[in-house]
Amino acid sequence: MTDARGESARHPVTIYDVARVADVAPSTVSRAFSRPGRVNSETAARIRRVADELGYRTSPLARAQQTSRTRLLALVVSDVANPFYAEVIHGAQAAATAAGYTLLLIDAQESERHERATLERTLSSVDGVLLAGTRLSDSAIRMLSKQKPLIVLNRTIVDVPSVVPDNGRGIRLAVEHLAELGHRSITYLSGPEASWADGMRWRSLLEAATAASLRARRLGPFSPDVAGGVRAAEEFGARYPTAVIAYNDQLAIGLIRGLTARGIRVPRDVSVVGFDNIPVADLITPGLTTVAAPLYTEGATATRHLLTLVASGQRGTSLSAVLPVRLVVRGSTGRRSRRRSPPVTVAADGDAGS
Repeated sequence: MTDARGESARHPVTIYDVARVADVAPSTVSRAFSRPGRVNSETAARIRRVADELGYRTSPLARAQQTSRTRLLALVVSDVANPFYAEVIHGAQAAATAAGYTLLLIDAQESERHERATLERTLSSVDGVLLAGTRLSDSAIRMLSKQKPLIVLNRTIVDVPSVVPDNGRGIRLAVEHLAELGHRSITYLSGPEASWADGMRWRSLLEAATAASLRARRLGPFSPDVAGGVRAAEEFGARYPTAVIAYNDQLAIGLIRGLTARGIRVPRDVSVVGFDNIPVADLITPGLTTVAAPLYTEGATATRHLLTLVASGQRGTSLSAVLPVRLVVRGSTGRRSRRRSPPVTVAADGDAGS
């Protein structure tokens, strides 16, 4: 099969094909797209016309030389296997595609060192960066934001634009729900020590528990996955609490699995609340009561904000968005058991309780 010029349609059109048909050197074709000001206007017009007829398309990097933009965005997640990121990625992808951009997904593998090294290799090739899950320090993120337009998700940093769910309200809704069910104390299963969201959720729980006259303690940190929740169940031993709020849904699901294996019934013996409302939260038995964060909206909103920064060339803006959350009540929470509640220990890090 050949086109109007007799060119084979079996291979991608190259600058050599364009050069031969336009009767110019390949280097002239290259300059016509990368540095049009250095090519005679009539010659440049002929080259572009031939390129269109042959179906030649410049690469993103070649276009970048002409426009200073690659139309690529880097999206960093701390662990691509974590289902939390699925909807965030989908939302970011939809917003990027609608604007004619492509996402470059970076899996940091829960490693600050790996994340930093990958970003160093990638930064020159993208127009902006979305940090959907990061283990970088605040100072490192501020330095990045001075080099490229950047939005951080699920974390707030002074002078760095961010998009976060309303952690405080989400935890408050969960605490109020457990209080209405008659629970007098709440145990918080903490996630990664370096997680901004984990610290915010614990502080919010302390405030909400105090307001509701409940006791609270913190246990952990645990890995933010099912295995971490199973380990938390093992650490409870015979002194399990009546109500637990976990850092995220995976941790909560692992806890339910671990408690069930030990003959402890959810919610009859222990009520469990998660955070995020990942799809599997509605598939387990019992269904997981959880704080629903708008994950798809978070990814899409952050991407649109980033594209605004790319277009304007702004740096160091404090632009931020706090997205609403809601409590989804399922079968993992119930009225406090009449059994005697185990004693709540006062932790050395300032946890409230007695």
